[in-house]
Amino acid sequence: KGQPVIVHGVGSSLWVLTHQRDFAKGFVGLMGNNRTIGEAFHITSDEWLNWNQIYKLVADAAGVSDPQLVHIPSELINAYDPVWGAGLIGDKTNSMVFDNSKIKRAVPDFVCTIPYAQGARETIEWFDADPARQVVDEKHNALVDRILAAYRQAWP
Repeated sequence: KGQPVIVHGVGSSLWVLTHQRDFAKGFVGLMGNNRTIGEAFHITSDEWLNWNQIYKLVADAAGVSDPQLVHIPSELINAYDPVWGAGLIGDKTNSMVFDNSKIKRAVPDFVCTIPYAQGARETIEWFDADPARQVVDEKHNALVDRILAAYRQAWP
């Protein structure tokens, strides 16, 4: 709808998003494997994306060619919503890249084949397929508006 979208920080920290069908391949490969009992594994994609790329891929999937990404410090978001902010400051501020060599040794056939762009398209298609899913969260929208207004007011 052409509305601005908040991206925490400058959007440059790296993140890994794994499609559920790819995750399932790794998980099923671990089940019943005696060598994996009592072990911990990362089951993630090898595709590393920064938050700007993630938001742009979602926008592309939704048919938006030039999304209005507004970079807001995570601390400001936290000041307005400590629950949202805690997830950003505690988890998403720093890059999260995982070493998948252990899962690949335990499950040699494990490979992620679904890139995030495809997963984003599937999600948008799922969302668009049922109007009941398309409920606007007015409380969240109002929060976003307050944060954007505060951020804009801080600049001369």
